Amino acid sequence: MTLFRRLFVAALVAGVLSGTAASVVQRVTTVPLILEAERYEVVTTSPPVAPTQLTPAAPAHAGHDGAGHAAHPAPVRELGEAVPETAEEAFQRLWLTVATNLLVGIGYALLVAGAMLLVRAPVDARRGLVWGLGGFIAFALAPATGLPPELPGMGGAELEARQIWWLAAAFCATAGLFAVAFARNRLVVAAGVVVAALPHLVGAPHPESAAGAVPPEMAARFAVLSLGTAALFWALLGSACGAMMQRVLGRPDEEA
Repeated sequence: MTLFRRLFVAALVAGVLSGTAASVVQRVTTVPLILEAERYEVVTTSPPVAPTQLTPAAPAHAGHDGAGHAAHPAPVRELGEAVPETAEEAFQRLWLTVATNLLVGIGYALLVAGAMLLVRAPVDARRGLVWGLGGFIAFALAPATGLPPELPGMGGAELEARQIWWLAAAFCATAGLFAVAFARNRLVVAAGVVVAALPHLVGAPHPESAAGAVPPEMAARFAVLSLGTAALFWALLGSACGAMMQRVLGRPDEEA
């Protein structure tokens, strides 16, 4: 019971530290881009033109152009409803973002600390950084190669299909990294590499044509900043987990 309590405390400290750091970095990097992109998220259409409002010259084209505009009015971009307009709304979004990052950090820290406990390999802050690198590859970089981080207002395939593919990419990458890192049999290592590559060979779900209104340069900048923030998050999480789990599992030099 003491072991599990220490494990939870280690994950709690690592999760709070990494989640807080990620929240601060997101506030000055990705959040402004998200707010800007939400201006492209809500697209309304202008009201159809009634036949009685057509000009006298229009009837000659009413059967073609005039009726066409009425049935398919040009889209008009409007400010997204999710954009905070008051300080209270902005504060609510801020603390929800921080709370989400803390919960995600604690959850991932529990996974990493549990894996460290099961493997029973020596750990410290430096070795924890390597674990963090593995977490970044498995849960951020590998899925992002098929489905890059997306801004509001960007077109995409069905949400359920993207979620399933993301989970498959993360799970297969994790299995492949464990095989490469800990397997002693070459066949197992080769099988792990194949499993890690399988979701990418199948291909991530994408729409037939891009339908988003977000400028491409904004989307590219968001993807880069999101991956950079994820790298910082996982580096802190892994190092903190390693330092805390060193107390739980014992010092490396003591086990050597």
